[in-house]
Formats: sequence, structure tokens, C-alpha cells
Amino acid sequence: MNLFEQQTSNRRRTLLVMGLFVAFFVLLGAGFDLFVLGTGETYVPLGGIIALGVGSMSAAAGYFGGDKAVLASTGAVPLLQAVDAAPDDDRRRLRQLQNVVDEMAIASGLPRPRVYVVPDEDPNAFATGRDPEHASIAVTRGLLGAMSRDELQGVIAHEMSHVRNYDIRLMTIIAALVGAVVLLSDWSGRVMRLGGARGGVGRHGRRDGGGRGAATALLLVIWIVAVILAPLIAQLLAMAVSRQREYLADASGAELTRNPGALADALERIESHAAPTKVVKRGAAHLCIADPLGRRVGLKEGFWSDVFATHPPMAKRIAALRRMAYQPVRA
Repeated sequence: MNLFEQQTSNRRRTLLVMGLFVAFFVLLGAGFDLFVLGTGETYVPLGGIIALGVGSMSAAAGYFGGDKAVLASTGAVPLLQAVDAAPDDDRRRLRQLQNVVDEMAIASGLPRPRVYVVPDEDPNAFATGRDPEHASIAVTRGLLGAMSRDELQGVIAHEMSHVRNYDIRLMTIIAALVGAVVLLSDWSGRVMRLGGARGGVGRHGRRDGGGRGAATALLLVIWIVAVILAPLIAQLLAMAVSRQREYLADASGAELTRNPGALADALERIESHAAPTKVVKRGAAHLCIADPLGRRVGLKEGFWSDVFATHPPMAKRIAALRRMAYQPVRA
């Protein structure tokens, strides 16, 4: 599969995942209407309206303020402020970062993003924002100290690809939608514990008769399972989008630099640092170029890694880049 086929495939997967999120909101809201409120002559889909409203407000909040929240949570400092406060040796690396970002902005044809430095010694980087005009790229101090100029260029090209492909918008909104699903699931669970769902089933069961009552009972079971598993399934959907986007950003970054081997070297260097990126919290882990939590599931290949990891196995990403550079794949 070439770069453009991969881009098309990822867009289809993204639309599918966004549709599944909407289906979750509809299912949770419709179940509330059916089993808690009942359906009388003056039926109003109150639960569905509330679910879609909460999802919309969460998506809007993530769209307009998610990037500021992520940067604030990591303690990121604007690049110019970091340059002013840095000693001479660090100042040279920071100026180099500034130059590399300028080069990749020109290569991608995008506005220059705001650049931040994160006070953490583990090498990592991430991009955030709602569009290329409001994008930010943050790198850790550990990354600046560990990378050569070509490797740093590969990392910045990877992050600029997230900006160019609008991954930053998608992942910020998905993070907000995951929070909304968890919130709605919690509300629905509280209603079930209070006994509201049993009352709703009773009304439908008496009115509809045995056959339809059995169908209603089956729908109740499906709704309860959805309420219980919604937070987990929402997280899995977000992870699935994140994994596919990393492959696409690797390929797009190599296209910008014309040097996939440098990005492969950078990923190998990042992977060799086993320590987690302490300042990046779980909610922003999917934004980083490498899993900042250091989870072992992301180091392996197979079914469980494909389901539960926020990032694809680093070995597979490096091997794909080596093949693009016509380099031998290292064991």
C-alpha cells in the first residue's frame, strides 16, 4: 500500500470510528428514553437529546480549548521563553529546533506552528491544536539532547504531518468524546442502580405483550451491557484511530524530508530510552510520537497489542521506514 492509498484507507477508518461514537450516544440516549422514561403519546426523545448535547458540547470544548489544556498539563514553555532562560549550550539546540520547524513549515506549505519545550528528560514530542492556523508542536528537553539534526528534522516532519492531515483536530475531539461517553455511561449506571430501568421495562412489557416484551427485555440487556462497556469501547476506538494515524504520519513525514532513514533512526533512539515521559498524562498519551507511559503492550505485535496499545509496535514502524529508504531491516 502506497502513501496515498494509506491516506484514503485512514480517512475511511476515521469516518467509521466517528460514526461509531455517534451510534454510542444514540444508543445510550435511546435506552434511557425507552427503559427509564417510557414512550407515551407525547413521547419526546429526552435522553437522545441530552446525549447528543453532551457529546456536542464536549467536542466543542475540545475543539476550542483542548490544545491549551494539553500544553498546560505538561508544563510546556514557549520556545522563545525557553531560549531566554537557557544557558549557551542549550540555547544552540533551541535555535536549531526553531530552524528545523521553519524548514518543515516551508516544506509542508503550512503556517509556522507555535513551538513549546516540555521539561522532561525522556525524548518525546507531540502536536496539538484545531487546525494548521492554530497548531502547536511541543518537544521534550530529552529529545533535543538525544537527536542529531537529521533525526530532529524527521521528528518535526512527523508532527507537521499530524498538523497537515488534521490529526490534531481529530484526536483532540475524540479525547473529548471519550470523556462524554464515560460521563453518560456513569449517569446511566446511576439510574440503573436506582431502579429506574426496571420500571421502564415493566411498562413496556405489560403494554406490548409477551413477544414484544421479550424483545424489549433483550434490548434492555443490550443497553445495560453498552452502559457498562461504553467507557472501555470508547477508549479502544480512540486507540484504533491513534495507531492508524501514526503510520500515516510516519509516511507523510518521510515524504516531507525525503529521508525516511533519519526518522527510523530517531524512533530507534526514542525507543532505547525506557523511562516514561512523566509529565504527559494518560489522556494525552495518544498525541505523542511514542507511547509516553512506557506500557509493555505497545512493544509487542499481535492481537492484544493491536487492541490495547495507543501506538503501533515501534519495530513495525521502523521496519516500514527502513523499507521506504531501501535500507535493511534490522533484527
